[in-house]
Amino acid sequence: MKRVLVKSVYDAFDYVMSHYYPFGLEEFAERTDSYAVISIQDTHTKGFGFEFRENLFCDGVLTLYFDDIIREVEGAQLFTAKQADAVIDFICSHKKTETLLVHCYGGESRSRAVGAFAVKMLGGDNSRYFESGRPNEYVYNLLEERYASRKEKIDG
Repeated sequence: MKRVLVKSVYDAFDYVMSHYYPFGLEEFAERTDSYAVISIQDTHTKGFGFEFRENLFCDGVLTLYFDDIIREVEGAQLFTAKQADAVIDFICSHKKTETLLVHCYGGESRSRAVGAFAVKMLGGDNSRYFESGRPNEYVYNLLEERYASRKEKIDG
């Protein structure tokens, strides 16, 4: 993976649409990189009303439903170990994809945590994610914990 992008739902939609072109007019596509999407959607609204799909440029989509919380809250969904494992597996299976696009509603907390983790997992420096914002600490820590417990299987 060459890069990880963290976006709001609006900016993620714009990024995906920058790959669109009318039939027969491929030269009008603004972008042609391959990408995979980790789409983090809210549970209280049952999502954002649309989902990303695989296409000519999109190699895969992982849609997760959990809320931006750091502890159990009645009526909200906390990020789970099963979801953390799904994120890790998705990143592993899309290492050859050029771009990992991670989004949540605002692009500031949940997606920033997943993006920071992805960069670190792929061997990069993720410090900018912490310097310019506040990743959801629960999400980031659970990803780190699950990766550490599975690292030998993944790397071996």
